[in-house]
Amino acid sequence: MTEHLGEEVITTGFDVPVEPLRRATQYTGEPGSIAEARGFTAQFVEQLRIEWCARIGERAEEALLLVASELVTNAERHSNGPYILELEGTDTAVTVSVYDSSVALPMRFPRDPERVGRHGLEIVHALAAEVTAERVPVGKRVRALVPLHTD
Repeated sequence: MTEHLGEEVITTGFDVPVEPLRRATQYTGEPGSIAEARGFTAQFVEQLRIEWCARIGERAEEALLLVASELVTNAERHSNGPYILELEGTDTAVTVSVYDSSVALPMRFPRDPERVGRHGLEIVHALAAEVTAERVPVGKRVRALVPLHTD
């Protein structure tokens, strides 16, 4: 356990490794799934605040909700089956992973303010510290690491 007194950190000898908070849920693509995914993510953020004493600023929370909804929207639009939203976080960052049944990896288009639509992955790259996409046995996984800076 670590105590903070002003600017000093005092180790009290009770520090133990703690597993990241992990939650996952599945969606079928029914109407309302994207809103449900945002709600699931908001509950996860609140749980991080409680269990990890994470100081998550409004800006970081909004970024996390937007990343989750963009990745879920892409899975809904580009796969033929259910998809899974998995969140894993600590007091410093949250990893948003979306698994879907399509093996086609997402394409990131160059910036083009004239283009209508297809800006989702561009938005995710702007908000996340790291974005990866890979094929997995069931299709693909798109993963974004979102830092939780306080504001």
